[in-house]
Amino acid sequence: MAPKREKSASRKAGGKGKGKKSQPTSAKEKPDHPDDIYPIVLTTATQERFECCVNEDVTEERPYKLLKKDEIIQDIKMRAAVSDFSPVKQIVLDYIEEEMLLVFDIKFTYGQSFYLVLTPEAKARIYKPPQPEIIEVFEDDLSKTPEPKPWISLGSELEIDEESVKETREKLCSKFSKVRRTFGAPVCFSDRSAADAKDSLLRFASYQDSRFSIKLMQRDCRTQAVPRLQNSSAQTQCKFHRDVFTQYEPRDLSEEEIESILSSENLKTFCNSVIPRVLHALQQEIIMNIFTDDFKVLGTGGEAADRLVKVSEGLVLHQAFTDQKHTKGKKISSVNWHPTIPGLIAVALTKKREKQLDESTTHIISPAFIVFYSFSDPANPQLLLECPDDIAAFEFCPSNPDIIVGGCMNGQVVLWDISVRILLLQGTQPNNKQGSGNTDTFDLDDIKENKTPVLRYCAVSAVESSHKSPVTDVQWLPRTFEVTRTGLPVENKCNISVQVVTCSPDCTVMFWDLRVPKLQSQPLADRKQNVDQKTPTTAYSVPETFKHLHRTWKPLFRVSLPKIDTSGEYAPLKFSLEHYTCNGNTGRNTDSEGDGNAVIPDYSQLRIPSAKTLSTLEDVNTKFYIGTEDGEVVYTDWKLEKDESGRLFSGKPLLCFGTHHWSVNTIQRSPFFKDVVLTTGGWNFAIWKEDVMDGPIFVTPSSEQECTVGCWSLSRPAVFFIGKADGSIEMWNLLLNTSEPTQVYAHITNTKITCIKPWITSPKQHYLAVTDNLGMLRVLNIPKTLYSPSTNEDLKVQKYFEREKDRLKDFLERGELWAKQKKEAEEKKKVESDKPVKFQEDSEEENMKAYNEYLILEENTLKVMGLWPHAANTQDT
Repeated sequence: MAPKREKSASRKAGGKGKGKKSQPTSAKEKPDHPDDIYPIVLTTATQERFECCVNEDVTEERPYKLLKKDEIIQDIKMRAAVSDFSPVKQIVLDYIEEEMLLVFDIKFTYGQSFYLVLTPEAKARIYKPPQPEIIEVFEDDLSKTPEPKPWISLGSELEIDEESVKETREKLCSKFSKVRRTFGAPVCFSDRSAADAKDSLLRFASYQDSRFSIKLMQRDCRTQAVPRLQNSSAQTQCKFHRDVFTQYEPRDLSEEEIESILSSENLKTFCNSVIPRVLHALQQEIIMNIFTDDFKVLGTGGEAADRLVKVSEGLVLHQAFTDQKHTKGKKISSVNWHPTIPGLIAVALTKKREKQLDESTTHIISPAFIVFYSFSDPANPQLLLECPDDIAAFEFCPSNPDIIVGGCMNGQVVLWDISVRILLLQGTQPNNKQGSGNTDTFDLDDIKENKTPVLRYCAVSAVESSHKSPVTDVQWLPRTFEVTRTGLPVENKCNISVQVVTCSPDCTVMFWDLRVPKLQSQPLADRKQNVDQKTPTTAYSVPETFKHLHRTWKPLFRVSLPKIDTSGEYAPLKFSLEHYTCNGNTGRNTDSEGDGNAVIPDYSQLRIPSAKTLSTLEDVNTKFYIGTEDGEVVYTDWKLEKDESGRLFSGKPLLCFGTHHWSVNTIQRSPFFKDVVLTTGGWNFAIWKEDVMDGPIFVTPSSEQECTVGCWSLSRPAVFFIGKADGSIEMWNLLLNTSEPTQVYAHITNTKITCIKPWITSPKQHYLAVTDNLGMLRVLNIPKTLYSPSTNEDLKVQKYFEREKDRLKDFLERGELWAKQKKEAEEKKKVESDKPVKFQEDSEEENMKAYNEYLILEENTLKVMGLWPHAANTQDT
């Protein structure tokens, strides 16, 4: 029986209980335990001494610890009564084995965290518990598998027989034959370019076999009812204006009150304390402006904003334009600012054809218009240009802004003359029935009611000579040159823009001339007669500016786009021409400047001159970029070539790169560098340099959202904007970061952005027109940080383009070097594999020779290390 620890109880009693015996602990305070173990408390010092620390040396999984008997006795001698093992001193001395078992009791089964095993029998029982006996089972004792009972039919075999698949048709016998001369013929494989097929895959489309038909016996169908979507709008009505006024009367003081206030000591004390401080503040304001922004003083313009303020102020909405009558169910396909009238902007509307075909099978014919909006009256359109079909692209004439050219979805090219409505657009003529100075271009309904005037087109091209697909892009040639029927650039004696370029997915680019061709020339007497007998203007007539072209207009010449490596032609969507300038400007279009007093000639009196009478301009760049519907960027020449028979044809393009994933929607030249082009399409955009024929100098990786449009800044060479399909606009600055946009303006619209067009009305007013897929036009204010260029920004951007050009050149050279090294390694490997096989005797001789060389090398190494004699003696023994 283990002795009781009476000393601990006496210590708790203090000095008063020295002569008294401690009372035994009751069963409730201390749980019972077997006689061969003793619950014990180990202090931290004891745990560290015997290496039995809780949750480190002993855990719930490893609760056992063997303690040396000698170490326990040594601890009792050194620490005497302080030792935690002093209560079991005699038992430890009488223990016959060398190690005692200490058990970590995490559940406090016996009242303490540890208990010491006092006998070897208990140690063997606790430390090594007896294993359960394994009962041997003999084969005879195993239960035998029951024998199956006889099967009794209940009719299920009939159902199984009905559900089973049985062959009811006769099997078809097919015989395949092959020409005998093709037996054993060698098979020749060749490489195929990934650009030949879309998505680099060849698809084998399924087709219906007319030889037999399978009757559909059963089909599982699912139907889900969804609520029908309905678009609705609401317009708040302006309430009745009510005039309200308020009259204020001053509160006068009597003379006695005034004298008492002026003679009071409080007023004198206040004035004496305040006047010096006021004078000091006025003196500081005169000496230095205390409201000066110190951050702006550190830099100038955009450079300070880019360097000091990472997140600048964003694009601010200036005006929003929409008209439910004309824009409902349509999207904006093109937008242009008027070149001379500030605050006037025009948009072209097209129907959402795919949505219309999905909703109903009937084709609803709706009128097509180009809508003019003005800052002065954003709620109402100022003018509607009637179109024969939806307009995909249009542009103002750079030399005469009253002339507009547009490309229709049916492939025709249209011309308008808005000179009769210019006073209305300028705001000098009211938009009502009083403006009857010239009523030859709008309907009678416009006179009866205050409606938006409608202007009919002047001329439309002949259907048989137009494009066979929608006209996706249209541009004017600058007034600095014109082209002949073979595409040769010559001088323009008219000094006005008279030629237009269009493109369409029908694989052609067409050049058009506004002047009368030679074949349509008529005698002078007939022309005078036509002038004298001019038809009087009526409410239903249209301007006769291009009457000579109406429904007879044909292109000057066509440019086809044959593919470089394979058969077929490229389908262009967008193109970009280099604007030739005689004075060597940076390429920005300045044709419309300074023409306020220019005399606009009569286009019907102009004739296409003979190419022999005009001098050729050798410095005009006739090469231009084209973006296709397959995401390819093509660089080609519009000049026609002659074959041996003298027939004109279009040459092969100079280069073609499939940089974008699908249709290219933007190709725009930088207004500062005429040889730098920005293209967008698919999930990325790229920057090209015209003298680099190896690909784009800058291309972005694929983004999460589709890039729908892009445009350069008109005031900063390093800044451009990218429109996204989620309605956001990314602003990129090539001098700050080229791996991610400098700033992202999210939620500009709730749908896809279709067009972006910047414009400058004054040095301090820069606007950005943004259109979306719902027919909404938004005009945003561009902050100063985005339109103020930094110091020498154009030179820095030019150096950046040169560095990217060198980087691309170095990358391609390294690629060629790696390909050459790889080819040489493959040839070397092939030559080694073609060497004759050596005989076994020759290989054994070579192995023996190599072994002897190794022994000589080993001997020399051991001699240098001073171990050669020892190594030799070791080998001899």
